[in-house]
Order: sequence, then structure tokens, then C-alpha cells
Amino acid sequence: MCRWLAYSGEALKPAELILDAQHSLVAQSLNSPLGAETVNGDGFGFGWYPEGTKAGSTPALFHSTEPAWNDENLRELTNSILSPLFFGHVRAAGGPPIQQTNCHPFRYENWMFMHNGFLDGFAKMKRDLTFSVDESLYPLIHGTTDSEVMFYLALTLGLQDDPIGAMTKTVQRIEEVGESKGIRFPMQGTIALSDGATLWAFRYSTSGRSRSLYHSVAIPELREMYPDAARLEVFGDKAKVVVSEPLNDIPGAFVEVAESTVAILTDAGYHHEPFMARADD
Repeated sequence: MCRWLAYSGEALKPAELILDAQHSLVAQSLNSPLGAETVNGDGFGFGWYPEGTKAGSTPALFHSTEPAWNDENLRELTNSILSPLFFGHVRAAGGPPIQQTNCHPFRYENWMFMHNGFLDGFAKMKRDLTFSVDESLYPLIHGTTDSEVMFYLALTLGLQDDPIGAMTKTVQRIEEVGESKGIRFPMQGTIALSDGATLWAFRYSTSGRSRSLYHSVAIPELREMYPDAARLEVFGDKAKVVVSEPLNDIPGAFVEVAESTVAILTDAGYHHEPFMARADD
């Protein structure tokens, strides 16, 4: 459906990953070997926390309905700013129209959210799910995607206090509504979520066949493995990236996130926890 990346670490020009990497996000918008669709040209989004902003600050967003490979503003922007945490997303529209309000990432206060995948049978579930969103948040849903409804449902269910718990309740609600509508596999996707300090990356689907998801190996480890790799000099020791598919072909540079898992990335490193794990997993 889409491709995305999320970076956390020392302040970096986002173009290093979005434009300049071997298999950058823009390259994946043209040719995505691991994606459900090869081309992801139905708009894009870029969200970032500016360098030097305080914890709890609101991130900035740039959305466009242009294909990412055809937007000079994206090149100008990502080469001109520094950010310690940013999201990038290229879209392959699976039904909802191509419009800026349907481009990821989505934002609420200091939180950003993006999704690759879909809610199967969303047309049947939409009324029940949107009516589950708190009435104070409902007017903030500006687009028509299942992803945005999922984000505001998670906010309703306590995202700001307990991100993993809220996402668990959100998926449970989706599956509950899906089951009531006769939808066998309602949830599919990978999700990135951040409050500006921590980055959570979820991989889960009801069918157990989720979209691909990887994160980078720690930079100090990579420097030990590849001491002559000049490309690594761009990144600080805390640099980490979560991606729909690897940004390069360097063996050992990326680790696959397992099914029914959330990867949690902070300045201290990363670890994995089970997410919505089933007894047969």
C-alpha cells in the first residue's frame, strides 16, 4: 500500500535517508521490491521535529499530492533543515482519494502517526470505528483514510499515556468490529508512532502476514563491521532508522521486525516486545 521510514538520533539532514540513500524512500516510491505495489506515487508526507525544540513540541508537516520523485520542494526542504526525529511516507492509494488530507504522517499535539497497510472492509466498519472516537477529537479527522481514524481511535483509548496499551485496544476494537461485520482479517499493517522523544514501530496483521518492517543495526556495530564505509560518517552513534524495507544492500545493516512485535527506539538503543501475540505465534 505504501512505504515509510522513521529516523531518530543526532540531528540529521533528512535528505540523507529520504533522497540520498541507495534505496532511499524516494527510490522506493518509484520501485519498491518488497511492497504490495511496486510504485508509490499517490502523494507523500514528511513530518519532523526541528532541531533544538523542547520535549513536547509540535512537529512540522509537509504534505503533497505530487509523486515524491517529482517534487522539488521536498528536495529543497530535506536538504535545508536538521532534525533529530522525522517521518517520511510515500503513498499508494488503495481507495481513498488522492488529496493532502489523506497523506501521512498525521499529527496531534506532539504526536505523529503513519501507517502502511489497510483495514479490510473499512467501508463496513467506518461508522462504528469513527463513532468510537471521542467527540472532542472527531472534528479533527479531516481526511477519509482508515489510517487517520485508527490514529484518533488510539488517542481516544489513551495513546498519550500508554502508547502500546492504546494501540492494543485500538487493534482489538478493529478486530471486534470486523468480526461483527463478517470480515475475516480486518487489520493489516505496520505503524510508526512518536511523541518527539521515543519511537514505536508496530508490525501486526490479523492474518499473520504483515507488511515488511526493518530497523537499522546500531551505528557503532556497523562501524566495527565496516570500518572503511565512508557513508557511515554521516551518522552519529545514536542514529536509528525504521523502514518498510532496507535502505541499502549492506549485509547485516538491517534487522527484520518479527510479526506481532513492537520495536521501541530511544537514545539508549532499541528493544522488541510482543504485540497482540496469539497463542499459535
